[in-house]
Amino acid sequence: MKIGTMGKGVALFAASTLALAACTSDAGDSDDAMSESPSTEATTEAATGSNDDTIFISVGEDQWDGYNDLTPDTYSTYNSVINERVRQTFVYFDENSGIQVNEEFGNVELISEDPMVVEYTIADDAVWSDGEPIKYEDVLLTWAAQSLMVDDAAMFNHVSGVDYGDRVPEGPQGEPGGKTFTVEYTNPYPDYMLTTVVDFPAHIAAEQGGISLEEMVTAIQAGDTDTLAPVAEFWNTGWLSPTAGELPDPALALSSGPYTYGSWEAGQSLTLVPNENYWGTPPATGNLTFRFAAADTHVQALQNGDLNVIEPQATVDTLDQLEAIGESVTVGTYDTLVWEHLDFNFAEGAAFADSLELREAFAMCVPRQLIVDNLISPIAPEAEVMNARERLPFQEGYEELVSAAYDGRYDEVDIDGAAAKIAESGAETPVQVRLGYNTPNPRRTDVAALIKDSCDQAGFEIVDNGSSEFFSADLGAGDFDVAMFAWSGSGQITSGQNIYGTERPQNYGMYSNETVDAGWDELTATLDPEAQMEQLVVIEGELWDSLFGIPLFAHPGVAAWDSTIQNVIPNPSQSGIVWNAEEWVR
Repeated sequence: MKIGTMGKGVALFAASTLALAACTSDAGDSDDAMSESPSTEATTEAATGSNDDTIFISVGEDQWDGYNDLTPDTYSTYNSVINERVRQTFVYFDENSGIQVNEEFGNVELISEDPMVVEYTIADDAVWSDGEPIKYEDVLLTWAAQSLMVDDAAMFNHVSGVDYGDRVPEGPQGEPGGKTFTVEYTNPYPDYMLTTVVDFPAHIAAEQGGISLEEMVTAIQAGDTDTLAPVAEFWNTGWLSPTAGELPDPALALSSGPYTYGSWEAGQSLTLVPNENYWGTPPATGNLTFRFAAADTHVQALQNGDLNVIEPQATVDTLDQLEAIGESVTVGTYDTLVWEHLDFNFAEGAAFADSLELREAFAMCVPRQLIVDNLISPIAPEAEVMNARERLPFQEGYEELVSAAYDGRYDEVDIDGAAAKIAESGAETPVQVRLGYNTPNPRRTDVAALIKDSCDQAGFEIVDNGSSEFFSADLGAGDFDVAMFAWSGSGQITSGQNIYGTERPQNYGMYSNETVDAGWDELTATLDPEAQMEQLVVIEGELWDSLFGIPLFAHPGVAAWDSTIQNVIPNPSQSGIVWNAEEWVR
């Protein structure tokens, strides 16, 4: 259980930094009408403690991508908020983004700092939904997926690359079939509590790879990539859902959490139902249906009862509409660990790739304060322009970091200065800039218009290149000059390395900087908060000097729910409002 976390779990520490873990586009406008409630054939009678009610929620219009949400193409909040109800692990984020041990799954203990050794114990009765115990082999596969390479390339298409293997070269130490194992890090690792050590069922991967579980263990321990090639192929593709509406085979996509997959109506919704073999507290409500609905439909759908819990894009109109509904709904506003940014494309041939002067000119003309004043402050009066990436304005350490790393050079719009920088670059004017973002999204469309109004005066030609395929196609392919999206955070200290580090999986703009790389190498190898801050100052300062991109603002949070539903609690982390959905009950 997650409500009353201090009684049910051990609070490790409160999140003090941002986890840049998944891309998210605030749900935006859509002309699609809300459909009728889909039928759900699955029943919940066998799940003791669950009623047969259905609670409807929407986190946006984006379709679910499948069971494996750990590839660069599927790693997003839209997938994780659903899959976290199906696949649980050792820790979770509470309503304050504090990291809690999930005692129903097991325990985590730092048993040595030098060398750094962490001991894990999986609950004796923890099993996959097919009844197979969750055990050491599952842990070993998770490590292999982030460590094995073939011809200098990662063997598994994991969003984190081979980071886990680099930090834990010897792999988890334990006995096959065992429930206890240790992980020894080469250097101290600040985010050891957030290292995911169990992802997917190893016995399924082995079976689908045409080998026995014992053979898979032997091959991983020996680094036998030839034997493991079919296993990696299944990991990379077999748990995806390329055809919308076709749920993965329940015999392959196993659950380790309170829910499992029930039904999927393409373009409409996906319903989770209780996992009958879940050993922990059963979900309070039998059916949890995620509807793929654009944000501009959420308020009306909540009022009509087509949705019961919503987390829409925060706008003045949204708040006014929610408050007008009255006491039948509960409204919450809060800070979130989600922040908006503009990233340059450094790929060969891109407009800004080889010209710091052009990047500086663009930063000079982007009206950041006007964007906040017009679009964010009306909802969150305390909102301010963000001038850091690894701390948000409401977090401890933000002012310290900004004062040490940023001199305010882009606080005010400077059209003349921007024009002079363009001239200095030698580029012919107007300099065309394709501004890419995910659509529909009314706020980002407004931001794009404000940037165009300002930057076109300096000698740019801003092209609104918003697309409904921005995340699925454009971003990963580098088909943009400037990308506008948000990172959705949690509690990680080190995850920025995956975004700003050279050739890292989430470095979509192909940025490379030796100073930044060295800073992350130092930061990710120490548990000392002061040493971490010293490196953050170096990293943030260089990101400003070289202009990786431009931070804009932290997203204000708005959520609303049917007042008859209990235990709904907003969460500022990337887990969002559904972090404890298994506890919701009407």
